[in-house]
Amino acid sequence: MAKVDQFLNDLVTFDKENIHENNLKAIDPYLKNKDFNAEFVRGKSFAAAGLCDWAVNIVAFYRVFCDVEPKRLALAAANQQLKDAQDKLAKIKKKIKQLDENLAELTGKFEAATSAKLKCQQEADATAQTISLANRLVGGLASEKVRWGDTVAQFREQEKMLPGDVLVTAAYLSYAGCFSKRYRQLMLIEKWMPFLEKLEPKIPITEGLDPLTLLTDDATIAGWNNEGLPSDRMSTENATILTSAERWPLMIDPQLQGVKWIKTREEDLKIVRLGGKAYLDTIENAVSNGDTVLIENIGESVDPVLDPLLGRNTIKKGRYIKIGDKEVEFNPRFRLIIQSKLANPHYKPEMQAQTSLINFTVTVDGLEDQLLANVVRLERPDLEQLKAELTREQNDYKIKLKELEDSLLSRLTAAGGNFLGDTSLVENLETTKKTAAEIAEKVKEAKVTEKKINEAREHYRPAAARAALLYFILNDLNKINPMYQFSLKAFNVVFEKAVERAEKDDDVKIRVANLIDTITFSVFNYTARGLFERDKLIFTTQVCFQILIMKKEIKPDELDFLLRFPSVPNSTSPVDFLSNLSWGGIKALSAMDEFRNLDRDIEGSAKRWKKFVDSECPELEKFPQEWKNKSALQKMCIMRALRPDRMTYACTIFIEEKLGRKYTESRSMEFSKSYEETGPATPVFFILSAGVNPVKDVQTLGEKMGFAPDKLNYHHISLGQGQEPVADKALADGAEKALESLGESGHPDFRVYISAEPAGIPSAHIIPQGILETSIKITNEPPTGMKLNLHKSLDNFNQDTLEMCARENEFKSILFALCYFHAVVAERRKFGPQGWNRVYPYNTGDLTISVDVLYNYLEANAKVPWEDLRYLFGEIMYGGHITDDWDRRLCRTYLEEWMKPELLDGEVAFAIGFQCPPPGDYVAYHQYIDDVLPPESPYLYGLHPNAEIGFLTTTSETLFRTVLEMQPRASGSGDGGGVTREEKIKTLLDELLEKLPEPFNVYELMNRAEEKTPYVVVSFQECERMNTLTHEVRRSLKELDLGLKGELTITADMENLGNALYLDSVPDSWSKRAYPSMLPLGLWYTDLLQRIKELESWVSDFNLPACVWLSGFFNPQSFLTAIMQSMARKNEWPLDRMCLQCDVTKKTKEDFGSAPREGAYIHGLFMEGARWDMQTGLIQEARLKELTPTVPVMFIRAIPVDKQDNKNMYPCPMYKTRQRGPTFVWTLNLKTKEKAARWVLAGVALLLSV
Repeated sequence: MAKVDQFLNDLVTFDKENIHENNLKAIDPYLKNKDFNAEFVRGKSFAAAGLCDWAVNIVAFYRVFCDVEPKRLALAAANQQLKDAQDKLAKIKKKIKQLDENLAELTGKFEAATSAKLKCQQEADATAQTISLANRLVGGLASEKVRWGDTVAQFREQEKMLPGDVLVTAAYLSYAGCFSKRYRQLMLIEKWMPFLEKLEPKIPITEGLDPLTLLTDDATIAGWNNEGLPSDRMSTENATILTSAERWPLMIDPQLQGVKWIKTREEDLKIVRLGGKAYLDTIENAVSNGDTVLIENIGESVDPVLDPLLGRNTIKKGRYIKIGDKEVEFNPRFRLIIQSKLANPHYKPEMQAQTSLINFTVTVDGLEDQLLANVVRLERPDLEQLKAELTREQNDYKIKLKELEDSLLSRLTAAGGNFLGDTSLVENLETTKKTAAEIAEKVKEAKVTEKKINEAREHYRPAAARAALLYFILNDLNKINPMYQFSLKAFNVVFEKAVERAEKDDDVKIRVANLIDTITFSVFNYTARGLFERDKLIFTTQVCFQILIMKKEIKPDELDFLLRFPSVPNSTSPVDFLSNLSWGGIKALSAMDEFRNLDRDIEGSAKRWKKFVDSECPELEKFPQEWKNKSALQKMCIMRALRPDRMTYACTIFIEEKLGRKYTESRSMEFSKSYEETGPATPVFFILSAGVNPVKDVQTLGEKMGFAPDKLNYHHISLGQGQEPVADKALADGAEKALESLGESGHPDFRVYISAEPAGIPSAHIIPQGILETSIKITNEPPTGMKLNLHKSLDNFNQDTLEMCARENEFKSILFALCYFHAVVAERRKFGPQGWNRVYPYNTGDLTISVDVLYNYLEANAKVPWEDLRYLFGEIMYGGHITDDWDRRLCRTYLEEWMKPELLDGEVAFAIGFQCPPPGDYVAYHQYIDDVLPPESPYLYGLHPNAEIGFLTTTSETLFRTVLEMQPRASGSGDGGGVTREEKIKTLLDELLEKLPEPFNVYELMNRAEEKTPYVVVSFQECERMNTLTHEVRRSLKELDLGLKGELTITADMENLGNALYLDSVPDSWSKRAYPSMLPLGLWYTDLLQRIKELESWVSDFNLPACVWLSGFFNPQSFLTAIMQSMARKNEWPLDRMCLQCDVTKKTKEDFGSAPREGAYIHGLFMEGARWDMQTGLIQEARLKELTPTVPVMFIRAIPVDKQDNKNMYPCPMYKTRQRGPTFVWTLNLKTKEKAARWVLAGVALLLSV
């Protein structure tokens, strides 16, 4: 290795592409040696490792080279072939280019020749086509010429009538929206058109003009119907006004039919509620973006911040509008729609001027058609589907024809000078004619089919008519109590379930009868469970009467008498078994053809009629003589006059006869069944009564269903003390909307149970209408009757309670007495003011706490502390509720009569025939009640049987008064050509004004009075009060008269006055200025004129009348005080040490010719609960059926308190009316041999008016 450089050069220049075979064989063994690798050799020598690496790689390279070299040679040969081919191709292309140039030249010449030929051909074809189109156009328009000619003539005629037509249409658009269907027709046909026809110079107007023809067309109406608008005329008018009016529409939409259509019709509709979250932001954005906003469910007023928007009070040249403190850009495309669920809202004049009021309230006809569609859909789905398809097709046809005609006229209008070249115009005409012909044929076929369908559908109309009638009865129940609210949506559910439940039958007539029966009974049950017991008979009676009116089975004038009972005033009964009021009713009834000579018959056959009237249940007896052949309603009219106290029973029998017994059976539905009808959006609403709590029922049902507080899926929230703000906030934040949204998106097991007591007066009612409408209403009332109440009182305890006291006998006796006392005070309120002057919420808590107190006192005292117990029970436990002194006396008297030592000896009688039971066990007490307690009667409460007659009479009067108020209001002509409602009101109004005397000239009277004695001062005060009342009567009647003539806008006060006159009730504005009275308007007005006459007689000479009519005073206390003042001045006695002494004479007012020297004779008093016996000069038990016997003339004089004789006296309260309570006047001592306690328990009182 001396020549290293040479060696390296040899390695570099080594001919690696040509290695001899021998060399390869020689190195092969080395390569196969595993140690011959660079890594291994490097451990010995780096230089040797390099040579090793070189040898391995050189061999590897050579072997690859041997494989690649033949391919490289083949590539070189192929490249050479390619080059030769390309050279050959270039020569060929050159030749082709020359040929193409020759071809292009020849083609150009050919195309020029062909183009010339084609042009000639096109001209020839165009001429032929123009001739063809002209023929088709002439042929097509020939048939249109007649129609268009007629249309042009019509348009020319309409042009002449345009001023009048536009005037009426504009007026209709402006004023008609808020009225009902009948009022709209009355206004247009009977008011406006005759008025315009009489004008001089005459305004041209189309005869029989329909305002809708100028505002819309059939195609548009068809489109609305397809969007869900009901197809009745009223709905079409409403939609036309809504879409045509410039002012924002305000929909009166209690059944939500209009808002449902709006939500379907409007795309990207923004829906807000006043007071909702960020509602102003939504409105502001919509105003800027030009969206449509729907404000849902407004009340009778709108947030003042929206006033500029309602009035469109724009600023900055109409580009902006101020909402609150913001200036919002006003987009002309913005639209506002307002909706109210209130059925009869009263909006301020500004609101009515800024908006177009549209009455979307469902009509009877409209609802009947909708329900008919529903019942046919359920009964004959094939029929209803075909009907719906036909209707949709008809609507589509109308729309299509309109589109085609508009398109044709548009093309004709837009066509240029030579429109014969417009092929599409002619084709459109031909398509229009062809389509019109096809549609005409289809319409013809559809009409035949529709007629058949309608004939089949009409079989089911009676069922739909009955359902519609029932819905409108339900809709009026809120007049009884604002808690009674029912939605059309909920009604439809009940209706459809009833249709499904009705008994099937192949005979359509029988099936329809089954449907009517099931629908009526289902709606009755659905409604009745949410009504108080006292209102169920009212509802059933109204249903019965309305069904009979629909069937034309009763006469309206007979029903009107039954409901109004128009008694002839100042009638004197010739028979002893009828009162003057009853005889007045008989006289009024005898004026009707069907009852002619009834009064004479009663006088002539007095014995027969007396036997009938005095029978215990006259409604079950046969009427005397030919009167037994009268109809059921006619018998009811006679019964109303003879025995008003039996009318509730008579009504029940009447309903059983006309509708069936099932409508009068009082059955409570099992509470658990109500769960099946509930849902996330359908809560249960308990309408509570005092002393009732449904929480236990809900908890029990929840436990059965797997809901319990420990499972955290049952929540009980009580809105008690301090929770009012929470409740108010919940309502303000929209509890109604929350329930609605939860119903849509909540869990399927979600349920809400709500309970509330109804408000004492309608104005205090605050529960949202939406919640009441959607909920299932259930009333919870305490048991009625002494037996049930006594059992219930005892059920609050058990055997352990009876045994828990060491002094067991005393404890048991007093506990039972407490239970009877509790039952009495709770149930006595059914007798009205004679029971309690005011209603008190006694509950089981009062009883249980009293028993706890009893236990503690007996355990702590050796003797029974009777006085302490009476005080605790009467003044604190039960007395804590009492606010009236006379009620407190009554409560105290009960306890004094029953809670005394004799109770322990079994000597106390709670009622006639019901002694205190001997001490026994729990079961024995219940058994004693069942075995010994006498049948239900006023005696159980210490009252006279007349109290029940009074209670039943009041109940009957309330029944008929309420049913009268619920009668459909018809202002148009009554059945049989009767007078209208307005005519009745006008006649009565004129009659009242004519009879009303001139006011007293108080100034002149005061100057004429020589001496201002206490009596004269009282007369001045009475004259002033009378002037105030008569001024209001005259003012309000004249105002209403102007309103009826159309000279004044009818206000809410005028409307209320008109309603009161029509319903024969005293208007509120008069009552506020008058004396308390329970008389109907006719008798009240007669009484008013009598009072004025008495007052005129007195002030004519200011001499005290011989016998003063105390009932005729506004303020009788002032006259009684004047008696004391006169005596005090005469004898110089201190006024505060004086009292009135009452001596009842044996004379009538006619027996007195002059006033006494001291005091005064008074008359006009009645006694309730007992009677005054003229023979003995004492209070005696009342005669049966003499509810309020008159009291003889009383001599009232003032004496010093220390000379007053209280022995054998009953301190008798005097009231102005049977309402008692707030009408208290004075206390007079009346002589009695009985214990005063008897008369206290009997509720004996003097009344100035009955």
